[in-house]
Amino acid sequence: MEIESPNIFLTLLAFLILIGTLVVVHELGHYFVGRWFGVKAEKFSIGFGPQIFGRTDKRGTLWRVGALPLGGYVQFAGDMNPSSQADESWKSLSDAERNQTFQSKTLWQRALIVFAGPAVNFLLAILIAMGFLLAFGKSVTPPVIDVVQPGSPAAVAGLVPGDRILKFNGRSIETFDEMANEIVMIPGYMANIEVKRGDQVLVKDARIAVVEEIDRFGNKYRIGRIGIGANKVEVREVGIIEAPWAAVVQTGNILRQQMIGLGQIISGRRPISELGGPLKIAKVSGEAMSMGILTFISLAALISINLGFINLLPIPMLDGGHLLLYAVEAVRRRPATPQVQEWAFRAGFAMLVGFMIMVTFNDLASFGLFGGG
Repeated sequence: MEIESPNIFLTLLAFLILIGTLVVVHELGHYFVGRWFGVKAEKFSIGFGPQIFGRTDKRGTLWRVGALPLGGYVQFAGDMNPSSQADESWKSLSDAERNQTFQSKTLWQRALIVFAGPAVNFLLAILIAMGFLLAFGKSVTPPVIDVVQPGSPAAVAGLVPGDRILKFNGRSIETFDEMANEIVMIPGYMANIEVKRGDQVLVKDARIAVVEEIDRFGNKYRIGRIGIGANKVEVREVGIIEAPWAAVVQTGNILRQQMIGLGQIISGRRPISELGGPLKIAKVSGEAMSMGILTFISLAALISINLGFINLLPIPMLDGGHLLLYAVEAVRRRPATPQVQEWAFRAGFAMLVGFMIMVTFNDLASFGLFGGG
């Protein structure tokens, strides 16, 4: 049954809390590692555009809130433009002032400062996963098939109750949930499944069914199904020693699924309309908050992983673009020329603007604005 979506106030509040928190976490990663290496932060901004609120601390850092809550930035001393190039005025600084600038630091120090933003987004997701594992335990249902739906891809492939899944597309499977998580990501694909039946090891091929699911708010999702099930779901408690690594593995699996999903969209095997933007995130944020704080925190972990992943893409203007230029600098033993950096960041800016226009169009289309939602 479709349930009425949350009101606009709840949706806006949830979006601001979610994005604001994740942006602060991301930028604090840059800020603290920069401070660790002795770089002065001149501005710490949550949001872009005109300043709504601002305060300068005793270190000379302006902490500000911008009118457009769609991101943020840390401006370090010496950052003269988006590509962090210094201009002629940098050379006129005193030695003490120059030593506090971003450009004065070694290549590996600059790379760590840039990488710290996405890294703390992943760390936040790991900490959330740890909390959930400690509170609710971990599913350890063995990957043994108890139910095969008649006429399903599994039945057509020859899978039967009692088969134990050993590998799925070459990836070892230890729990039933692992198998399910692999399947949902590849609707319409052919899959190679290795099973143990008695003393035999068999290899089966199955085409994953495409299923469109609709959640309680009417959102549609295209996922994969194969038609198998387990009757008994087993959950085991997770101790404080085991929890960190289990959370890292869980976060890594989510990141891997996001990479697979992006690869499918780029290759055309998933429609580009599945990419969502700020409006869709706002809608989902409000829905998650209306379902309870735990659901909202789970969404925050997922979006945090997504934010870290996107920022590591090798696109100029993003952290990954900076890291790509640093890699070029490490190989060439000197930075790319200012002209190359300038054109790279112009191209990156154009790509990001185009991407934002596209995902905003997707969001509006999903809301039915163009008659197709």
